[in-house]
Amino acid sequence: MPRPIQATIHTGALRHNIARLRAAAGDARVWAIVKANAYGHGIERAYEGLRGADGFALLDLAEAERVRQLGWRGPVLLLEGVFEPRDLELCSRLNLWHAVHSDAQIDWLAMHKTHQPHHVFLKLNSGMNRLGFTPARYRAAYARLAALPQVEEIGHMTHFADADGPRGIGAQLAAFSAATEGLPGERSVANSAALLRHGPEAGVRADWVRPGIAAYGSSPDFPEHDAAHWGLQPTMTLASRLLAVQELAPGQSTGYGSRFTAEAPTRIGIVACGYADGYPRVAPTGTPVLVDGQRTRVVGRVSMDMLAVDLGPVPQAGPGSAVTLWGRAAPEHGGAILPIDEVAQSAGTLGYELMCALAPRVPVVVQD
Repeated sequence: MPRPIQATIHTGALRHNIARLRAAAGDARVWAIVKANAYGHGIERAYEGLRGADGFALLDLAEAERVRQLGWRGPVLLLEGVFEPRDLELCSRLNLWHAVHSDAQIDWLAMHKTHQPHHVFLKLNSGMNRLGFTPARYRAAYARLAALPQVEEIGHMTHFADADGPRGIGAQLAAFSAATEGLPGERSVANSAALLRHGPEAGVRADWVRPGIAAYGSSPDFPEHDAAHWGLQPTMTLASRLLAVQELAPGQSTGYGSRFTAEAPTRIGIVACGYADGYPRVAPTGTPVLVDGQRTRVVGRVSMDMLAVDLGPVPQAGPGSAVTLWGRAAPEHGGAILPIDEVAQSAGTLGYELMCALAPRVPVVVQD
């Protein structure tokens, strides 16, 4: 019998979330963001649930090849553009759109020999200060691109730094509008938080939206709003079972470092899941978990292959009982949902990281 831990990718939830985001996008087209191997879900596993989008956006050529091999014939966008001149050859062969954020990328295009002009998105650094041309240099970069026979269409894009918080998007959106005023080409500015929080504002939806984490059922502005508030469903479940039960007398502890000491008689369960599976090692006592669909908590320090949970709220539980580390409990346990955002918050991180950190040793199944 294999070790009782498994991740489940819910393609029905992916379809639901894409439909929800499409409704929020209005007339704008929707990119499905599949960077980081579809946020840890696996591009091949997530594809059927995401193919209702209008295009796929990702980071590297290997991911682009995988999307094309799955049969996708629509737009595919390299969000960071190409990394060296020869990458443009594959862009031509696979008909990839790509971001342009540097002078070097324009130089490479100028030297590229192609019979198929490229579709690019020129990136504005509107305040994120990672990639892109500053507003003062943007129009000159546009003019250089527009003069190249290697370039057929030029879109415009930027990325918001504070769409999920009180600073909002106003200053960056104004900078983008000023830098691109009067220039032809499609626009793309909205990430998940911008789309869901600011979508009705003028210019936010534009021509393309780029919702990432929301497609995978995580709230882009948790804890202010949870996923249910935005009508999103969890797309990944990490589940295991109890291996053993221990009875702690007052004063006894569990786990490395004796981080949890019982103050009263306490029944704890030992779960087949640890940080080598992708569960956060820093998750403290109190991190939520479901046992047989009922909410309880992690106790003590997470180790490589195991963690302990408090069975006080679940007196009927025993070896073999189902444990949901995040996601949706089985129907026989009521289908209760433990949002990945709650687990991540307890561990001092984000749902993004937990999804992407799922370990290769964890078996993964796909369920509609």
